[in-house]
Amino acid sequence: MKTKTSGSKATAAKTNGTPSKRATQSNSKSQGGEKDGMLEEFFKEEIKDIYWAEKHLVKTLPKMAKAATSPELQEAFTNHLEETKVHVERLEQVFTLLEEKAQAKKCDAMDGITKEGDGIIEETETGTSTRDVGLILAGQKVEHYEISTYGGLAQLARNLGRDDVAELLEQTLEEEKAADQLLTTVAEDSVNYQAAEEGEEEEA
Repeated sequence: MKTKTSGSKATAAKTNGTPSKRATQSNSKSQGGEKDGMLEEFFKEEIKDIYWAEKHLVKTLPKMAKAATSPELQEAFTNHLEETKVHVERLEQVFTLLEEKAQAKKCDAMDGITKEGDGIIEETETGTSTRDVGLILAGQKVEHYEISTYGGLAQLARNLGRDDVAELLEQTLEEEKAADQLLTTVAEDSVNYQAAEEGEEEEA
């Protein structure tokens, strides 16, 4: 004789065997939220990193300007120092928008690049265009690092739905691109040519 399974037991069996659609959606949302949270934390850590880098540059750029021979190069470094101070303030605005305390985390990449610049100053002669060539190279390495960093952070900010933060980062990005282009112009207009002449004089 067959025994009828009660409706409540059948429903329980079905529920226990296969997760409900609602439970699956809830779990999916939870996992998505965790991923967004991880990305936001990563983003904040990278903001701390570039904040340290910009504050470090405020101390480094005066040394580069002082070591330069070309008046155009000195002016380029001095002007970018003032821009960099604005970049620091802009990042502090970003921290405020993120409701985070402005905090710097050592940027190993920028630390290494600026140490390389110090080495160039030590290894080249004062008052030479050869030193200026080296300083331009060091300066452009700084700019290229910042361009890639700000470009990536601005995109991340938009992915996180923070267009307000992205707009601030993109302002700085455009200024870094302009600073890089200015260094290229100084090199092409005078410094590279003068450094080549120094080499020819030494050979003579």
